Amino acid sequence: MFAPQNRIHFPTMGSHRNGFKKESYILSVDVGTTSIRCHVYDKEAKIRGSCSTKVVLLYPEVGHVEMDPDDLWKGFISVVKGAVQDAGIQMHQVEALGISTQRGTFTTWDRRTGVPFHNFISWQDQRAADLVKSWNRSCTMKAIHGAMKVLYFVTRQKRLLAASLVVFSTQHVTFRLVWVLTHYTQVHEAIDEGNCCFGTIDSWLLFKLTKGGFALFSLMCWSGFLSSLVSLPLSIFPKMADQQAAMFGECCFDVGDVKITMGTGTFMDINTGSKPHTSVAGLYPLVGWKIGSEVVYLAEGNAADTGTAIKWAQKLELFSDVRETSAMAYSVSDSDGVCFVPSFSGLQAPLNDPKACASLMGLKPSTTKSHLVRAILESVAFRNKQLYETMLRETRIPITKIRVDGGVSSNDFVMQLTSDLFGKKISRPQHHEMSCLGAAFVAGLEVGFWRTREELKKLQSADDEFSPQCADKECTGSPNGEYVPILQSWERALRRSMNWYNKP
Repeated sequence: MFAPQNRIHFPTMGSHRNGFKKESYILSVDVGTTSIRCHVYDKEAKIRGSCSTKVVLLYPEVGHVEMDPDDLWKGFISVVKGAVQDAGIQMHQVEALGISTQRGTFTTWDRRTGVPFHNFISWQDQRAADLVKSWNRSCTMKAIHGAMKVLYFVTRQKRLLAASLVVFSTQHVTFRLVWVLTHYTQVHEAIDEGNCCFGTIDSWLLFKLTKGGFALFSLMCWSGFLSSLVSLPLSIFPKMADQQAAMFGECCFDVGDVKITMGTGTFMDINTGSKPHTSVAGLYPLVGWKIGSEVVYLAEGNAADTGTAIKWAQKLELFSDVRETSAMAYSVSDSDGVCFVPSFSGLQAPLNDPKACASLMGLKPSTTKSHLVRAILESVAFRNKQLYETMLRETRIPITKIRVDGGVSSNDFVMQLTSDLFGKKISRPQHHEMSCLGAAFVAGLEVGFWRTREELKKLQSADDEFSPQCADKECTGSPNGEYVPILQSWERALRRSMNWYNKP
């Protein structure tokens, strides 16, 4: 469910009418990959009303993943009205609206009419894979890498080392947008006429909600150099800011706080404080949030197919109810040597291979459904460990706390195994929808509904906690003995799944 997110908000008309003050609320919407959810929050951050609807993903060609803009807009309006009605309140009692959306899903539209030129292209989409590969092997990239290596040798600045290793991926919007400009004539014509807008889901929703007056705030500027390098016109870009709603909802306000959202994909973020992280292994430096003059940065790693793999297994009728999977995994002592590679959308950091395939290896006549389910759930925890180790190695920031949310976090087997592999205690909130809550928190702070971040911390509900159960009773962050050979087998399966879709 949760993809990388943007967080936006704007105040509504307030709660005063006819001289009387009624109780006020914050409305928050999360536009996820598989559903749109809206919650109404009161002063205690309790949910007073809710509504949700499914998002229909479209697969027009192999590797293409899209969403219909009209359906998305209708779904957005539907859940807002439904949540307000469910809460039994009036719209004028809503102080502010927060919106959390997928950061890498975008469309382009007519600046005058607001009509999209094409469907939303999802963050999971692979249509630009060949273009990305071509650019990463180009003379231009080789020249950039060479120049940066020389500069790093002279200055020893880590950001120059990162620049000497940087490569594009299909999850970056850049080359999916380049693909659009080269394949959709009407987009190119609109750019020539100065009539084309580009934006992620939040930008487009703001455009619709404000009837075109969506450039409400600006945090940073777009890179003219990089835009010109790949021939993207600056005129189409909005003045918007990327923000991480779930991180704020988990109250991960301090340096070293880690948030893991496990939904459609897994997104692991660490608070790096006032400086962006320079990565050489594929972590993303992100703006977490900006409140007043303070800017907080995050470093993020992700695995694209966490919930996707579990839904795929359900479609194959390995189980009927997702809630059965934890018990099924615990019903067998191991996976019977089966390894699952969760890479329907390629492999992300630290392997960064968009041509990797999903695979099941090690099948035997003795393999049962429970063994398969355990192998799939183990793969989720194994990818968590890969991301966690990359984060530790790259940032060198001591981890202060780890909080986990998202639909897959309700699986106790995944949570416990993740804790064992990390050698760390991890906490799971009672309510898993942190993106909605984070967007509500930031919107509420902006309009004075809540006053301070310390106040927000006090509103957190009690957590479920998972502590490592290490065989030697000394948890050091290394897997206990029984999982060392299993991890080694799984890593061999990973290597055999890589570069599968490369053309001969």
